[in-house]
Amino acid sequence: MPDEDKKRAAHRALVDRVLNGEGRAAAEQRARAFSNDGLAPPLDVLIGKVADRPARVTAEDLAAAKASGCTEDQLFELVVCAAVGKSTRLYEAGLAALAEATAGGRPDHAA
Repeated sequence: MPDEDKKRAAHRALVDRVLNGEGRAAAEQRARAFSNDGLAPPLDVLIGKVADRPARVTAEDLAAAKASGCTEDQLFELVVCAAVGKSTRLYEAGLAALAEATAGGRPDHAA
């Protein structure tokens, strides 16, 4: 198996594990964290920051999410799902850009 195929297979296995593997957080909640869409407050704030502005996550964000009824294990899983989801979107965008750039043609910029 070529290295690129191994990398993609490993990535697919990671995504499958965080979304469908055994966990403390519900699979639906993990999927929402992965896509950064559809979580109720205050989880939406925490997960949004993890996905888009991780350096801005505060102890207060975590405390509010925990106070909403999540355990630390559930929060850990949701944060991992958010990070893997964001990295997946960036990875896929990079692969798409690479495919476009190496397709042999240049986009038509004439308007």
